[in-house]
Formats: sequence, structure tokens, C-alpha cells
Amino acid sequence: MWNYKIGLFIPCYIDQLYPQAGIAALATLRRLGLNVSCPPNQQCCGQPLANSGASCETVSLCRKFADLFAEYDYVVCPSSSCVYHVRHNYERIARSEKVEKICDSTYELCEFIVDILQIEDMKLYFPHRVGIHHSCHGLRGLELASTGEIIQTRYSKVDSLLEKAEGISLTRLDREDECCGFGGVFSVFEPHISVRMGSDKLNDHLRNGSEFITATDMSCLMHLEGIIRRRKEKVKVVHVAEILQTCRL
Repeated sequence: MWNYKIGLFIPCYIDQLYPQAGIAALATLRRLGLNVSCPPNQQCCGQPLANSGASCETVSLCRKFADLFAEYDYVVCPSSSCVYHVRHNYERIARSEKVEKICDSTYELCEFIVDILQIEDMKLYFPHRVGIHHSCHGLRGLELASTGEIIQTRYSKVDSLLEKAEGISLTRLDREDECCGFGGVFSVFEPHISVRMGSDKLNDHLRNGSEFITATDMSCLMHLEGIIRRRKEKVKVVHVAEILQTCRL
């Protein structure tokens, strides 16, 4: 159906802690009939270092990323925050023609399906009440959904893919575009504020009946999952790719 050559980039924390999310992203793209591969020798995109103010130390990571994925038409990644870093920071950190190409061709998984493949009807099966968490990088950085602070027509690229799933019921949160408090190193340096924000977010999901919480960023889900476990709540987290892998066209 499509002749694109796709390179799948797997973020560090998915590779090390939640490999099922990366496997699901690969399965989703292949079930859509795409020519996709996951090149070996991948390394961190450099986002944690750059976010900590050490951008200069990530120059070699940026260049290696650009070299590794140079042969692909598109780079697809199951992480909004990593995609945001590549797309918006790489040119500033290590400008080159090859890096510029990578910036323009790197997409988050749901964004790629909606904007590039332009698939309007994915047949999915996930018979549960699902609450969608919009991560800050995906929401305000990649504009995957509308935000409450801007007067505009409501939209969500993630919702548009999931709302047609057989048996699914999407819960509507009271404050659906509120941060979960993870924020990378923010959760390390401000743990009490971070946990309180995460608890508020979790309470919103519980109040509105979510059985599962899904997102485009496993890091946010990891943060929420930690709070869920400590509080012994029954709600579960699942990366959006794990729902999308049930697709059939």
C-alpha cells in the first residue's frame, strides 16, 4: 500500500523497562503493511542530557542518530518527548544537512498514522474504559491535541485513532491537558511536587472510571504506574501502541 522505508527508533526507557511497547509499535506498523525495520546499535537521542543543560555533550549522539537513520524515508518513534527533542533541538545542537533531514522526517507513532498515512479508520479491539493522558511534549510540543488555554476546536489525534476501537469507551477527564508531574529530571529534583501532580492526575482518571490509562509517552505512564502501585489501585497503564497493535485494515 505504501512504499515508504520506515526506521523505528526505540527510546531508552522502553528498551530497558517496557520492551512490550516497542514490540507493539513495530507490530502496529507492520500490520499496516509498512516496510519497517529497527536498526541495531541505537543509542539515546540525548534528550535527558539536553534537558539538564548539557546540550554540547549530546552533539555526537545527534550526529550518530542522523547517520543511523539517514537511509529511511521516515523515522517513527513511540515517544512524544524523544520526537520533540529530535525535531526541535537537533538543528540547534548539531546543524548539518543530514540532521535537518532527520528533523523533518521524525514522527511520533500516532502522528505518523494520522498525518502521513492519513488512515481514518483503523479497526481495533480493546473492550475497556480507557483514559488518555496527553503528555506535555506531545500536547504542546507536537500539537497532538488541542489545549485548554487556547480557544480552538477540540481535536486529538490519539482520540481519533482509539475512539473507533471495538468495545472501547474513552473516559473524559475533568482536566485532560494537565501535566502528570513527571517532567524527566523535574521528578528527581522536585519529588514531592511531582508525586502530588501525579496523584491529582490519577485521581482524575479514577473519578471518571478509567480501567486503563494510555499515552504516547511511556515515561509519563511509568510515573503514574509508580503511584498506582504504591496506592494499590486497580487501574493499569498501557502504551497506546499496545492498543494500536490490535489493528486490522
